[in-house]
Amino acid sequence: MGKPTGFMEHDRQLPDRRPVEERVGDFKEIYRPFSEASLRDQASRCMDCGVPTCNAGCPLGNRIPDWNDEVYQGRWEAAYKQLMATNNFPEFTGRLCPAPCEEACVLAINAPAVTIEQIEKTIIERAFAQGWVRPQPPSRRTGKTVAVVGSGPAGLACAQQLNSAGHTVVVFERDARPGGILRYGIPDFKLEKQIVDRRLVLMEKEGITFKTGIQAGVDLSGETLCADFDALVVCCGATRPRDLPIPGRELDGIHYAMNFLTGQNRVVSGEAPTVSVNAAGKHVIVIGGGDTGSDCIGTSHRQGAASVVNFELLPMPAEDRPESQPWPFWPMRLRTSSSHEEGGSRNWNILTKRFIGETGRVRAIETVQVQWAEEAGQPVRFEEIPGSEKTWPVDLVLLAMGFAGPEPGTLVAQLDLALDARGNLSTGNDYMTSRAGVFAAGDARRGQSLIVWAISEGREAARAVDRFLMDRTDLPEKGCCDLPRV
Repeated sequence: MGKPTGFMEHDRQLPDRRPVEERVGDFKEIYRPFSEASLRDQASRCMDCGVPTCNAGCPLGNRIPDWNDEVYQGRWEAAYKQLMATNNFPEFTGRLCPAPCEEACVLAINAPAVTIEQIEKTIIERAFAQGWVRPQPPSRRTGKTVAVVGSGPAGLACAQQLNSAGHTVVVFERDARPGGILRYGIPDFKLEKQIVDRRLVLMEKEGITFKTGIQAGVDLSGETLCADFDALVVCCGATRPRDLPIPGRELDGIHYAMNFLTGQNRVVSGEAPTVSVNAAGKHVIVIGGGDTGSDCIGTSHRQGAASVVNFELLPMPAEDRPESQPWPFWPMRLRTSSSHEEGGSRNWNILTKRFIGETGRVRAIETVQVQWAEEAGQPVRFEEIPGSEKTWPVDLVLLAMGFAGPEPGTLVAQLDLALDARGNLSTGNDYMTSRAGVFAAGDARRGQSLIVWAISEGREAARAVDRFLMDRTDLPEKGCCDLPRV
C-alpha cells in the first residue's frame, strides 16, 4: 500500500474534457492530458483492501491494487507488467470499459471510487511511449492450426492467447480491415483508430495472420474451415439488431444505429468518401438509451444535426445506487456520457407507437408515456398512460435498442450450431459448441455485453482450445471469482 492516508487526502479527479464547442467539431478523443503528479495522487487513493473486491468486479480479474501501488511508487514498468498479466488490450478497456471494477471498489461504499480506468489507460500509454510494448512471438510452434472468425475484442484476445501458446492462428474478418466493432462500431471520439492499428501491427509481428474481406460461411464455407484447421473459434459478435416492427417502419429515414455509426467511421478512416446516413441539418430521434444510443447522439452532434432527442422505454434510473443492488454489485444507476453533455434531450418511459410519413419518408413519431407496474410473482410490465400521446417531428430515426445474437444464417447454419434460448451460440463450460472442435466466445456466445467481458471470453476460450489441442494448457487462468455479470 503506497500511502495509507491517500484516500483521505485526495478527492477523485479525472482529466478535463475538451470544451463541447471544440470537440463536436471533430472526431478526436475528448480528454485533455493528465499530469503524472495528479495520476499518482489518484493511485494513492487505493486502500490495498484485505479483500480487493475490485478484482472480483473486473471480469478479467485485473490486479488493480498491485498496479495502483506501482504507479504511486513511480515504478511504471512494473505497473505495466502487472497490467498485462491479465489484460491483452488495456488501451481499449482503458477507454471503453464502463469500469465495473470502480463500482466494486471498497472506497465506493461511501465515497467516490478510485479512478481505476484512467490509471489503466495511462499505464499502457506510458508503456507504448517508453517502448516497453514489444512483439512477443512464441519461442516454438506446436504444429496445430486455429481459425478465429471475427476480429473484435473477443477474437483478438483469443487469437493472441492461442498464438502465445505456439499455435498457428489465422483470423478471418469480413470487413476490409480487422478490428470488428473496435474499428467500425465505436466512434473515434471514444477510440481513435490508430490505437487499434498500433496493436494489430504488434499482433502481426507476433505471427498472427489476418485475412480480411472474407466472410466465413459465404466466401469460405464452415466445412472448409473445419477441414483446414485443427480448431475453429467463432467470435462473430451479436450483430443481429433488434427491430421495431410498428406501423410506418417501411418509411425511408429509419436506420439501424450500427449502419449509421459504421458509415461515419469509414469516412473518418478514409475508407469511404461520404456517409450514406447523414444527420446534418436534421431533427434526429435516437430510440434506445444504452451505449450505442449515446454513440449515435455524439455522432449526430458532430455531423451537424438540427436537434437530437433520445427515447428510452425504461424509467429514469436514480443517480444513487438502488437499495436492491447493494455494493459491490453493479448498479443500474443514471449514467451521463460525454455525448449527453453535448446537447439534446433524454426522455424516459416512452413507448414508440408508430412512424408517420410523407411522400414515403418519415416525418413524425407518435409516442405514449408508460408507467411500470410490479406484482408479486409476476414479471415487471408497463401500462400506457391515457392522454399522454405525443407527436414528435423527425427527419432521421436511429434504432439503438441492442442486439439479439449472432446472425443465424451462413456459418451458424452451415455447421448446424445449436443456439440457446436467447439465440446465442450454445456451449458447455469448455466453450465448445454442439460441434466438436468448434468453439465460441464473446457476444456470439454470451450475448451483447461489455468489451472487458469479450476479452475475458476470448482468453477463457483460448484456454479451452489449447487444452483440446494439447490435452493440457499453460495459458493463464482467470484468478478470481465472479460477481453477478454486467
